[in-house]
Amino acid sequence: MTDCLFCRMAAGEIKPNVVFEDDELLAFKDLHPQAPLHVLIIPKRHIANLNELNDELLGGRILTAAAVIAKQLGFADSGYRTVFNVNVDGGQTVPHLHLHLLAGRQMSWPPG
Repeated sequence: MTDCLFCRMAAGEIKPNVVFEDDELLAFKDLHPQAPLHVLIIPKRHIANLNELNDELLGGRILTAAAVIAKQLGFADSGYRTVFNVNVDGGQTVPHLHLHLLAGRQMSWPPG
């Protein structure tokens, strides 16, 4: 999708601050971090949101990547939060599936 910001990142047209990449996923630091660690994990193929995800293996790979990244960056033991925002009322601002990985500060509940 040529007008999708995250598709352009996955294609290499825009260079994000990458922390993880494999054949199916790209993870990079958020431009507007909400925690000391704020990474977005996206599939390289365009999927609009969690409602459109019909690949259980890809969903599992996204979650597993979050755990791997948290461990590699030293946040696994202290804790972290993962969040999928879905559509406007869910807080999704980029219409491409992405998981937020947040760590490095105490998280409150409810999230807001």
